[in-house]
Amino acid sequence: MTTLLEVSGVSVSFDGFRAINNLSFQIGKAEMRAIIGPNGAGKTTFMDIVTGKTKPDEGRVLWGDKSQSLLALNEAQIAQAGVGRKFQKPTVFEDQSVADNLLLALKKPRSILSVLFFRPSAPDRARVAELAEHIGLKDEMDRKSGELSHGQKQWLEIGMLLAQEPQLLLVDEPAAGMTPEEREHTTRILVEAAKTRAVVVVEHDMEFVRRLDCKVTVLHEGSVLAEGSLDHVTANQDVIDVYLGR
Repeated sequence: MTTLLEVSGVSVSFDGFRAINNLSFQIGKAEMRAIIGPNGAGKTTFMDIVTGKTKPDEGRVLWGDKSQSLLALNEAQIAQAGVGRKFQKPTVFEDQSVADNLLLALKKPRSILSVLFFRPSAPDRARVAELAEHIGLKDEMDRKSGELSHGQKQWLEIGMLLAQEPQLLLVDEPAAGMTPEEREHTTRILVEAAKTRAVVVVEHDMEFVRRLDCKVTVLHEGSVLAEGSLDHVTANQDVIDVYLGR
């Protein structure tokens, strides 16, 4: 497995509380990974560190073929390097159509002038159609995003992140608040995306994690408690004690 992201010996404290404690693990180039753990295990802080929102007190976060340090970059530079993050609550431009949201998200030069004078080309429109197909919104292209269901907004936001062609997609609790059909569709979108990039899903819902059918990393008190298939980690006595409370 070629490593895309390597987190090594990372620790961070807030007001004396150690949110991440000597955390080390790796994500491969085209890999689906689920990260689970009880509240306060460090899942969100881990994503904050990778995206540059939080700087750790110690440790390394290395990225890509050249093992570039992400800790030397700011949030915008990390996004440009190929890290995309989807928060729990979808943020789409509600007054714009689905197609316009996807167009706005396409990977383009982002200077003020280029944005002002942006005219979508035929390849741009083709890429938007392809993204809409991938996320299951091709029949909704002209609808205002504000009219979409909660699940559809989540898919649109995933589509907008994919439009930026990230090499790593960090997704926070994508199944929250969805109907069973929407969750099924979300699984398909993410599994498809993971064929060409790394997708890391932070999730509480074990049923959803099982559907992803991928390697699972269990965090507890800011470090890795167990790693492996879902069956493997849920059979681990330490995981049962801290997580499942059996």
